[in-house]
Amino acid sequence: MNRLNRMVLISALAVLVGIAGCFGPRSAKASRKADKGLALAMERVYPALIRLNVVVEDASGGRMNKYQSAGSGAIITEEGHIVTNHHVAGKASRILCRMPDGEEIEADLIGTDALADIAIVKLKLEKRKSNEPLPVATFGDSETLKVGDVVFAMGSPAALSQSVTRGIVSNIAMIMPQLGAGSQFKLDGEDTGSLVRWIGHDAVIFGGNSGGPLVNTRGEIIGINEVGIGSLGGAIPANLAKSIAEQLIETGTVRRSWIGLEFQPRLKDGTAEKGALVSGVIKDSPADEAGLQSGDIVTSYDGVDVDCRINEDVPVFNRLILSTPIGKTVNIEALRDGETKTFEVATVARGRARDDDAELKLWGITARDQTKMSALERKRPDTKGILVSSVRTGGPSSQSKPSLRRGDIITTVNDQPVENLSQLKQITVERTRGQDEPVATLVGFERNTRHYLTVVELGPASEEDKPLLSKKAWLPVTTQVLTEDLAKALELGRQKGVRITQVYKDHSAEEAGLKAGDILTKLDGDKINISRPEEAEVFTEMIRQYKIGSEVTFDVLRDGEKLKIPVTLESPLKSSNELKRYKDEYFEFTVRELAFQDRTGKKLDDQLEGVLVERVEPSGWASLGRLFGDDVLISINGWPTPDVSTVKTLLTEAKEKKTKRLVFFVKRGIHSRYLELEPRWDDTDDSQK
Repeated sequence: MNRLNRMVLISALAVLVGIAGCFGPRSAKASRKADKGLALAMERVYPALIRLNVVVEDASGGRMNKYQSAGSGAIITEEGHIVTNHHVAGKASRILCRMPDGEEIEADLIGTDALADIAIVKLKLEKRKSNEPLPVATFGDSETLKVGDVVFAMGSPAALSQSVTRGIVSNIAMIMPQLGAGSQFKLDGEDTGSLVRWIGHDAVIFGGNSGGPLVNTRGEIIGINEVGIGSLGGAIPANLAKSIAEQLIETGTVRRSWIGLEFQPRLKDGTAEKGALVSGVIKDSPADEAGLQSGDIVTSYDGVDVDCRINEDVPVFNRLILSTPIGKTVNIEALRDGETKTFEVATVARGRARDDDAELKLWGITARDQTKMSALERKRPDTKGILVSSVRTGGPSSQSKPSLRRGDIITTVNDQPVENLSQLKQITVERTRGQDEPVATLVGFERNTRHYLTVVELGPASEEDKPLLSKKAWLPVTTQVLTEDLAKALELGRQKGVRITQVYKDHSAEEAGLKAGDILTKLDGDKINISRPEEAEVFTEMIRQYKIGSEVTFDVLRDGEKLKIPVTLESPLKSSNELKRYKDEYFEFTVRELAFQDRTGKKLDDQLEGVLVERVEPSGWASLGRLFGDDVLISINGWPTPDVSTVKTLLTEAKEKKTKRLVFFVKRGIHSRYLELEPRWDDTDDSQK
């Protein structure tokens, strides 16, 4: 396709994707400029637009819950790096990227930064079908933007195919409304609004647009769409996003400086003509050690003039401090009581506000290590101890007395200090190795300023023995009570008894000639004297009085005819409680052998072999693969699963080999489905920790 034809196609696509915007009357020249800008945006950025489908893990209810999400991104390097939001991919355990041509390619998370809400993922190019060079979008200079500039928002709203909308820049320094503490925009403990001033625009965006590029009329990325405030979209400026992206690509992380200084715009009735008001100084921080105090007015930082007149100025000063080289000693000039003072402050590494959560299944909790920032928030002297982030109701930790709660700090186990999550996992393994029953474990923890001891029964709860039904005689039919209304409708007067609703195939009742619709009125001459639904068990008990193998005679009414039919009573079939079952702790679902009642109730083919999915734990890998309770599992990766032992063997082998994808073939009612389960094997399996 030549360039002219390609440009015509791009212009046509622009119409099809639903260009939206709010414009007043425009001149022909302005219209031509906007159309040309759209063509450039479509040519230079749209081919690099990516839809991300991710599996995200988040801590709640004492476990790492998995759920699917979607967002947008753009390819920014020939090596396949994609820029998107942290809140899209920062907690992803699996990422699948859909190209504009429909090809789907897996990607890895390279690095993420919650403070700027930027993440970088990288395509697994070795799995790409095409050898053609990747389309790559480039960043523009967001500092050149002006209110009124035309922009194009690209992304995948509501996880739909890639789309484009058009609008104008309405604000180049948009912040969250200052309505109180709730106005902050926090991600994993980081106040993104303290760093980012968004590009406000009215190009229509919806959920799923997050991470997608905001493009100027030169076909350059000038922002990364992140938030919606009212009818406006908010994009992270390209200059900030590019800087963060480059650091993540190079090192996988972002290093920032910290001095422990908190500030706000100057008070309206203050006498200072410029500067930022120090609202607080963190105890024992570099700023505290240097002598800075609340009420000081900082006018210069490392030779750069500082002025925070309004809230929109605060992120600029924050970026100045955070971007200082770690360990550098800077001069800070500040006004105190009208006098200028100079302070020397040595910056230190800031670190993350919050570490990653992990699930400790044998504890029934999720927990994480403390960072410098999270320890400071809790006024702790150091980062030792493990923070409990959520507790599973009914789990070992919630049943201890006193029970563990969200926010508790675990400090000791059996009088042995524990400093971090890795150490706690190792102690857990050692305590529970070879144990069949839960192990009573003495746990020390802190809650606010109080120090507690509790005993946690560490390990899985022992399963209660399910009672087996005693072996009594059984008539292989199902029945309903012949109620007074039913007897009257059937013109049977005041007749009492039971009506057969089903005769089990290939059993003695069928061989004897009993049929569905027969009315049983007597058993060996004794009246079946029941007429109310709640008396249904009376008939069952009458049968159970006989020995297995006994021959009994029923008085039967069939189409107005009275019959006597002898039937041999059988041994009851195994109940579901008596059948073998297997619970897989990693994929989090339980299967059991098919009961006779399952086959008859589901009208399964007699030749069908499989196991019944008895339970699927919410937010597990099986649930994520859309396996449902009551499914009949027929095969795994093409291997038949006629019994639970085979299921256990196949799943154990998959875990040992770290099989990338498992395909479950299931029967669901009259339908059959192939389900793809894609577990994450990258990390050590914590299911027994």
